[in-house]
Amino acid sequence: MATGSTVKPAPRRGPGRTRAQDIDRYVGARMRERRIMLGLTQQQMAELIGVTYQQAHKYEKGINRIAAGRLYTIAQALGVDVGWFFEGLESEQRFKPTQQQRMLLELARNFVAMPSRKYQDAICALARALASGPEEEGAKGEGEKEGEKKE
Repeated sequence: MATGSTVKPAPRRGPGRTRAQDIDRYVGARMRERRIMLGLTQQQMAELIGVTYQQAHKYEKGINRIAAGRLYTIAQALGVDVGWFFEGLESEQRFKPTQQQRMLLELARNFVAMPSRKYQDAICALARALASGPEEEGAKGEGEKEGEKKE
């Protein structure tokens, strides 16, 4: 045995050191949730906070931790307080969107992806018209119900 060379044992990693901690994933999920609510892509988000697309993706997945200063920048870009990222953490319940929330997120993604402002305006007008419903009971025709044909 050589006395001059010693082999140091590998440092032991505590829980949460080899993988992102739950809080990092939670904060990242909240960041993603808010970004999608605002209709932003990861690329747009990355540009707003001054990082690469890959870095923004890692933040959202909880792979990389978000430093305090960066979290403040992200909060400003998303229009929320820093504390918003931690709301609901104590309940330890994961965010599970309802079917309606999933449809709204899909609608927002598709809306942002539309190639022209004209199309977006048309969708807004359609949504307003559908939300207000028929103006009069007779809008479908006198005595005509959905699925019935007039003779």
